Amino acid sequence: MHRIVTETGILDANEKLAVENRDCFREKGVFVVNLMSAPGAGKTSLLEQTILRLRGDYRIGVIEGDLMTTCDADRIRALGVPAMQITTGTVCHLDAQMISRALRSFSLDGLDLLVIENVGNLVCPAEFNLGEDLKVMVFSTVEGAEKPKKYPLMFHEAAAVLLNKIDLIPYAGVSLEELCNNVREVNPEAGIFPVSCRSGEGITDWMEWLIRSIEAARRSR
Repeated sequence: MHRIVTETGILDANEKLAVENRDCFREKGVFVVNLMSAPGAGKTSLLEQTILRLRGDYRIGVIEGDLMTTCDADRIRALGVPAMQITTGTVCHLDAQMISRALRSFSLDGLDLLVIENVGNLVCPAEFNLGEDLKVMVFSTVEGAEKPKKYPLMFHEAAAVLLNKIDLIPYAGVSLEELCNNVREVNPEAGIFPVSCRSGEGITDWMEWLIRSIEAARRSR
């Protein structure tokens, strides 16, 4: 019996397409964020807060990934921002090929920032390079302080980890200090931002970090 290993081949093929995507993004001068989280952590709410604060200074576009529906893309369009929905059916992540196909009908012309909101899943999206400049993770604090150690991959891959729903911590019995320490143990280099998309607490620190990242990329190109 011969055992066929397919995972490496799939990731290798994805990486080649991701390089092509990245070349396209850089040619257009677009900074790209791959926004990841488990379902319900608050990616779209964070994205709405980010758009409201940035749209006066940066031209923003969004690609949404979900198993079904266009709900999130509709929310983004309501803010006056171009958004395209990718429905993946049963696939629990976006990959470079999906983004490449989307770019055939989603124009990058005139954009400064493209946010790709990945499918809600705590593991798979972190495995696939889309050609982005940064991976950013949103984590719901009420899910527990132990999750960075139990599901380390996404925390490890993220350049920034936003710990959302801090307004609910008093009701959830979660230690924010322990959670932050666990994130740092998995990824000592990540920016950590406790935030509440409901109250707006902590969003300014996240915005300042994102703007610095965008401008640093501009200077290096």
